[in-house]
Amino acid sequence: MTVTGSPKKVVVFDYGFGNVRSAERALARVGADVEITRDYDKAMNADGLLVPGVGAFSACMSGLKEARGEWIIGRRLSGGRPVMGICVGMQILFAQGIEHGVETEGLDEWPGTVEPLNAPVVPHMGWNTVDAPEDTQLFAGLDADARYYFVHSYAVREWTLEVGNKNMRAPKVTWATHGEPFVAAVENGALWATQFHPEKSGDAGAQLLTNWIGTL
Repeated sequence: MTVTGSPKKVVVFDYGFGNVRSAERALARVGADVEITRDYDKAMNADGLLVPGVGAFSACMSGLKEARGEWIIGRRLSGGRPVMGICVGMQILFAQGIEHGVETEGLDEWPGTVEPLNAPVVPHMGWNTVDAPEDTQLFAGLDADARYYFVHSYAVREWTLEVGNKNMRAPKVTWATHGEPFVAAVENGALWATQFHPEKSGDAGAQLLTNWIGTL
C-alpha cells in the first residue's frame, strides 16, 4: 500500500480546523513527502493538496478564507491540480451548509446542501461500509465490505449535479447509509473528497490514500 517511485509532494493545508498530524502520518505511511503549512506558494506548487476539516461548517469556512484557502483551492482546480477534502473539508466544497438554522456559503464546487443527518443516533460515529461505483479510482483494490471511519452529524443527503454535455465526465458519487443515504465520497476530475476519515480507517484508508497519490 505504498506508492513506488519518487515521492509526491503533498501539502496538508493548515487553516486551524483539521486533524493535520493524523493526516500527515497517514500520508507519510503510504510514501508521500508531506508538509503541513498554509503557505500560499507551497500549497499552490505541491503535487497534491489535502484539505482536512473538523468542527462547524461556518467556522471552517471562516478559517479557510482567513488563510486564503478558497483562492488556493479554486486556482489549483482551474489548472487541473489535484485537491482532496476530508470530512468538513469535503462539506465546504458544496454550495452551502445549514447548522442550527444558520446558512453559510460554501465553496460551491458542487451544488448541494450540507444539513443535519436524519438518523436515530447522531452523531454518526464509527465504522461503516460504502456503496462505490464500479469504475471508481478512489476505491480501487478495496473490497465492497471494507469499512471506513465516520464522525459527523451533518451530510449531503441529495446529489443534484447533472452533466448535460456528453463530452464531460460525470462525477463518481459514493454513498453510505446511517438512518438515510448520504454522500460518502466524490471523484470529480482533479477534485476528490471523502466524508469519512481515511487517515483513521486503517488499511482500507491507507489503500485509498495510495490510490489518490497514485494519480498525482
